Parts: sequence; C-alpha cells; structure tokens
Amino acid sequence: MKIKFTFILVLCTIIAFAQAPANYYNSATGTGYTLKSQLRTIISNGHNDQGYSALWTLYATTAFRDNFYENDGSLLDLYSENPNGVDPYNYTSTNSQCGNYNSEGDCYNREHLVPQSYFDGFEINPMRNDAFHVVPSDGKVNGDRGNLGFGIVGNANFTSQNGSKRGSMLASPYSNFTGTVFEPINAFKGDVARAYFYFATRYETSMDDFYAAANASTCQAKAMFDGSTNKVFSDDFILVLLKWHLEDPVSSIEIAKNNAIYNFQGNRNPFIDNPTYVCSIWATQCATVNSLSTQNFATLADAIIYPNPSHNNSVSIHAEMEIDEIQLISVHGQVIKQVNRPVFDHNTFTFNTIPTGFYFIKLSNGSQSVVKKVIVK
Repeated sequence: MKIKFTFILVLCTIIAFAQAPANYYNSATGTGYTLKSQLRTIISNGHNDQGYSALWTLYATTAFRDNFYENDGSLLDLYSENPNGVDPYNYTSTNSQCGNYNSEGDCYNREHLVPQSYFDGFEINPMRNDAFHVVPSDGKVNGDRGNLGFGIVGNANFTSQNGSKRGSMLASPYSNFTGTVFEPINAFKGDVARAYFYFATRYETSMDDFYAAANASTCQAKAMFDGSTNKVFSDDFILVLLKWHLEDPVSSIEIAKNNAIYNFQGNRNPFIDNPTYVCSIWATQCATVNSLSTQNFATLADAIIYPNPSHNNSVSIHAEMEIDEIQLISVHGQVIKQVNRPVFDHNTFTFNTIPTGFYFIKLSNGSQSVVKKVIVK
C-alpha cells in the first residue's frame, strides 16, 4: 500500500518524551556532515565502555524486557517478539543465555547489528561492547543472519518464527543490490536503522579504517558501507535505512532503552532523542526517499507471504500496495477466510489460528488478482 508520512506531530511527540539531559545537544548547531561530526563529539564524551560481559546485566533491566506488548517481563528479542499476537517463544530467565543452540527458542545471545567482522581488523573496543548496536537476540536466528547486511528481502530462503527473513534483496527503486540480506519485521526496522546511524556517527573518524580492514569475503555487511567518513553508507543501502527510519518512527521501547543505556555507558543515541537529525545530515538522500514514497512501484505480485511454511498456525502478508480483498482458500477451492478492505499494520496483515494444511491466498485489487501458495504445518 502507498505509505503516507505525517512527520511533524510524531517527531514533536517523540522529542517531548525523550529524556536527554538539559543542554546535552547545545553544541549540535550545524547541518549536513558538520552536524554529524558535532554529534560524534557529544556522544563520544562521557562514553564509558563497560565491557562485553556487562551487557548480560543490562539485558536483565526493565528497558530490555517486555513491558510494552504482552507486558510479561520476558526478554524483548528482535526475532521472537510478535507485536500483533502471541510470541512463538519467550526468554524469561538469564539462564537462557547462549551457550549452544540447535533451534529457535533454545537460548539468546549478544548480536552485533554491525557485525564484528566489519571492525575486527581494527581496535575492537568500545564498538564490540556498545549497547546501542549490540542487542539481545535469539541465538539460532542470529546465527542464520550471520554477518549479512540488512535490506528488503524478495525471495526468502529462511524465515524466523516471528517473520524476520533472509534472502535475496528485492529489486526496487531503493536499491540495485542483488546479494543476500537480512530483513527484520516492520516493528523493528526503524530501531535497526537508528542503530546504524548511531554507529556511523559515534565511530565516524574510524569508518574508513573499518572499511579498509574488513574483508568483503568474510564480512558481507561491508556492502552496506562505502568507505567514507561522511556519508558512510553505500548508495544501495542508505535509502533502505532512511526508508525504515521514516516508516517506523521512534517507539517508547527505544526511548526506554536510550535512557537505560545512558545510565549504563554514559552516552545517548541522538537519532532517538531527535529523529530529525537524520535528514539534517543525509538531506539529499532523505529527499530522494520522500520522493519515492509518493510513488507506487509495487504490484500485487510483489506481496510476500511469510513464514512459508508456517509452524505456528499463523501467516502474514506484507504488501506495499492497496489490497481490496484477501481470501484464504483450501486445496478443494473452499474459501476458509475472506477479508474485505483489510487493515494493514506497517504494511502487514496476519491470518491467525489457521489449521494445518496446504492453502492458496488470493489477493485482489480492483480488476487485478494474484494467487500465492502457503503451507501450514
């Protein structure tokens, strides 16, 4: 469906609830890459590296627990949280830390959103321990992501139980990249993007060294970067990150984590405190994304059904175009469920409580329709 943005009210609301100390950003007066350098100075001063093992303690605090969706105090994990329904599994105890794993739900570990292999050839601290981009995540899914860059998946070869995907990049006006990428669910895309903007800013002066040290054959996320200290990101990924930042605004979860990390390591993510900094820095690229967002490039055939096969009796439909009707049809041609004018949340609609079986999903828009197969195990 076509995305329409209403930024001013959302951003003002976010800024009102963020809790940056008074005068924290007073010296951030520039625009463009000058502003990024000013923010780097601010968030580098006071950054007190707590070490890698201390992250376990941070993950046990309230800000990293589910007091936002089910409100059950379980770990907020990018790859197990289902914002629109029952989570496929939960981590409630620190005893679930990895460890070894065989499947999803075995244990959680510390995932570097910017993979360690990108900066391993350089001095690895404090970036190895930086809580703004090292997050708790299911060990199995973290392993399945490996050191891939993030992007928009076209054909998935792996789908986690909450709908995160790995596969080939979707051809779109946002990117010409054709390699393999990893895509989180919509609810966390902005979180990931703002973690990358933070990393590009906090470690600005080392970005060229990281790029030179990273081996493209062992760090596939290197494709996300361009080796510069200003723009930092490659043309194939900067628009995707900006798209995610704009479509998934700062949440109360991010604000809580920002405040907790400030107490933990003494600095903040400026793009959570003031999301408008992003387009003040990468202004040209933001203008491109805003222009693309007013155009509808997607077709019904681009709609993605996941997980497929499904193991939790739930199937989601991700579509970036208006859909008038969705039908879930049995192999015998019987319409099991039909929804007219479905309401999508972040471009996603979910069928729950589907019995085990083989189905067709028919999507219709005016005189156009497409049928996709799905298996529920």
